[in-house]
Amino acid sequence: MRILLTGSSGWLGQTLGPRLRALGHQVTGLDPRPSPLTQVVGSIADRDLVRRAVAEAGAEAIIHGGALHKPDIEAFSRQAFIDVNVAGTLNLLEEAAAQGVGRFVMTSTTSLMISKAIRAGAAGGARRAAWLDETMAPEPRNIYGVSKFAAENLCRLIYLEHGLPIVVLRTARFFPEADDMAHAIAQSDDNTKANELLFRRLTVADAAEAHVAALDKAPALGFDVFIVSATPPFAPDDAEALIADAPSVVARYFPAYRELYARRGWTMFQSIDRIYDPGHAARRLGFACRTSFADVLAALERGETLSLGYPPVIFPRR
Repeated sequence: MRILLTGSSGWLGQTLGPRLRALGHQVTGLDPRPSPLTQVVGSIADRDLVRRAVAEAGAEAIIHGGALHKPDIEAFSRQAFIDVNVAGTLNLLEEAAAQGVGRFVMTSTTSLMISKAIRAGAAGGARRAAWLDETMAPEPRNIYGVSKFAAENLCRLIYLEHGLPIVVLRTARFFPEADDMAHAIAQSDDNTKANELLFRRLTVADAAEAHVAALDKAPALGFDVFIVSATPPFAPDDAEALIADAPSVVARYFPAYRELYARRGWTMFQSIDRIYDPGHAARRLGFACRTSFADVLAALERGETLSLGYPPVIFPRR
């Protein structure tokens, strides 16, 4: 299949592009940053460039992973987020519809589901961890979330107007930057990321595989939105205890974790404020992440630290 991949120089693109090529697809990368994985250098906010890129690639599918992300908030204006994440997505969608592209996959984010109240967690008076699935009404708390939610709604609109099969993947965290959470483990970013696999993280390799699955299933699905995150071990009945005493809940599911963490000098978050439920993706998309918190513990048992599968090269940010 001939695929136009936006964000080809980014963290996801560095894994997804080679994976698609290994499956036999012909991939044209589009990204503002030059890299060996990018054939078209430019912004999706440029409608003429998008039109040419779709046409010259002979695109049968578009995977739209390019965007300004949460870490970009400090460096870019709100208008830039609208130009790239909203207008840029509209450019891709309308050109896909106009040029007969057969399927469209968009990378979105679970971040748009997190209101200020959810983020505040126990410190804000929450008595239960928020159990989050696709049925909840998003309340974006920053321009990144607002822009991605708007892009999701544009996807829905183009599907309704043109019948273009579109799958939206709300991916949890897989970026390599250090965590900005108030309860991040300052001494060890590996520790923080390992903890997050319990409730709001996945590896970049799993994120790439989710896009492969969405590309395959898009025509049969028509339109759908999926949360993509490592499968949590918890049940909704754990929500109160997760806010009050997360280490005890984790110990119920993984009795050996305390000893394994102690060997490494790691700690568990005292409180977990939300759980992303990827059950809809498992049921309808047929996808579940391969890597989970159990794999972290298995690596610690071997005296190793689990590699979260980041690409070997991170091309410089703009």
